[in-house]
Amino acid sequence: MQFVAISSGIALPHALFSNSRFMTIKRLILSLLTIAIIFLAGSSLWASLQQPQIQSRLELYQTNLLLRAQQLPAQNAEPNLTKASKTLLGDNPLQAATKQYQDALKSAQTNLNKAENQAAQLAQKPSNTPVPKLDSQLAPIIDTSRSSQQKQLSKSVTEIQKLIAELNLRLGILQVQQQQIEPAVQTWLNVINSPPDNFLGSTASVLIGLWSNPPQLLPDAEVLIQTNLEGWFQGRALTQLYELQQRFDEQSLLQASEQEQAQAALLKLAIISSIPAVTGLIGLILLIYLFINRLTKGKESVISQNGELLWSTPWDWEIIWQVFIVGFFLMGQIIVPLIFSLLQIKPAVASVRVQALYTLATYLFLALGAVTVLYLSIKKFLPLPPSWFRFKLRGNWLLWGIGGYCAALPLVIIVSLLNQKLWQGLGGSNPLLSLVLEGQDKIALAIFFFTAAVAAPLFEEFLFRGFLLPSLTRYFSVWQAILLSAFLFAIAHLSLSEVLPLMVLGIVLGVVYTRSRNLLAPILLHSLWNSGTLVSLFILGSGST
Repeated sequence: MQFVAISSGIALPHALFSNSRFMTIKRLILSLLTIAIIFLAGSSLWASLQQPQIQSRLELYQTNLLLRAQQLPAQNAEPNLTKASKTLLGDNPLQAATKQYQDALKSAQTNLNKAENQAAQLAQKPSNTPVPKLDSQLAPIIDTSRSSQQKQLSKSVTEIQKLIAELNLRLGILQVQQQQIEPAVQTWLNVINSPPDNFLGSTASVLIGLWSNPPQLLPDAEVLIQTNLEGWFQGRALTQLYELQQRFDEQSLLQASEQEQAQAALLKLAIISSIPAVTGLIGLILLIYLFINRLTKGKESVISQNGELLWSTPWDWEIIWQVFIVGFFLMGQIIVPLIFSLLQIKPAVASVRVQALYTLATYLFLALGAVTVLYLSIKKFLPLPPSWFRFKLRGNWLLWGIGGYCAALPLVIIVSLLNQKLWQGLGGSNPLLSLVLEGQDKIALAIFFFTAAVAAPLFEEFLFRGFLLPSLTRYFSVWQAILLSAFLFAIAHLSLSEVLPLMVLGIVLGVVYTRSRNLLAPILLHSLWNSGTLVSLFILGSGST
């Protein structure tokens, strides 16, 4: 017995020393990873600073839709259409639309200058100079060799030049509709003098001929107009062409077709305008009710339910740190991208359907890795108290989820309006939104919808509200934990322009979870939010044709 006691006395300090040394190495590795992740995330946020928000493009799509809807004869137009046009474009829709297209041109020209400067700097450096990492928003970089970057930058320059030409084609048509013939001709001459696309230049020549005095009808005019213009803009050019050619039957058919499309555009406008407006009004009423209820009933109010109830958290700050650095940021920023890079998967040059599958696969790999790290990190603390990771089909989670969505809408809208003033149309956006806006592939859209409306809410709510928020209540109050988890939730999306709106959304998600104590409630809210965004984008995108 004495030998055992002596042996134990000798072995214990050695075990403590070994464990202490292991913890020191572990913390050192976590610290280095944290510095690397902060650098990578900071670089992504900084890169988004000079990128346009998707909101500017949404305004153009909505303008195109409204221009189409206004083609309804006055006797057939709904009374709300006039109000909608004044709200969205003011008393002079054409003038307001012209201003929006001019702003879009300035933004595109800024991006073109940036891409051309990067290409020039890369070409001037000696061949043995290390190749810098270029702006992934301008040219998605997978192969970092000099020749590959030069090709990708060249492609980016060409795409932006084509966008500028397309915007100029439309801007000229807006100008001639306001009897600004000379400015319109100059706008179209800019397209002819631009390098990227001969077909767009030929289309500009056709438009100049249509509005010249006397008119000049060029060969293949109709084909070029139908190929390179769409929606309201195509209709204005074809109407002018048919009138000059005295093709009155085709002109009548075009007018009838435009009336049908105008009715469809009006319906789309009603969906993307009235539904959010009604939901936002309900949310505003709900917020007022909750405020009055809190003033009158205090801690007995609905919003105070479970408001100060903390979780019993068996792990310390190091486990929280480990899960988010290794499980979320390291997996998302380094490991998953590296896996796809080694597999030679290049979504930037693939079809929209492949990009949709890539987005879903990336999310599933990230979720699998993060949940695995989370499980291994808290395995020794299992089983957990019943309040952790609770999914209960019974209860009031449905009301909390829907009510939270309605309440979040007016709050996020107000913050988004202030946010646009702050960033002046810059700050970047989630690239998934652009793919949905421009994509017409139904299978790809279904994959995007599943990713955003099912996979993202399940994973993000499980991690941010299911794990992070309750873990933080070991060191902070419930409200402080809600604010901190919402901030990290917003930062994790790596877009400066979205930090404030997403933080507001994260706060509402946190309130809904802490009050309902059921992960189904914030998952439902998150799913409704993403679904509503995607449906609006799809409607706007389909309305541009």
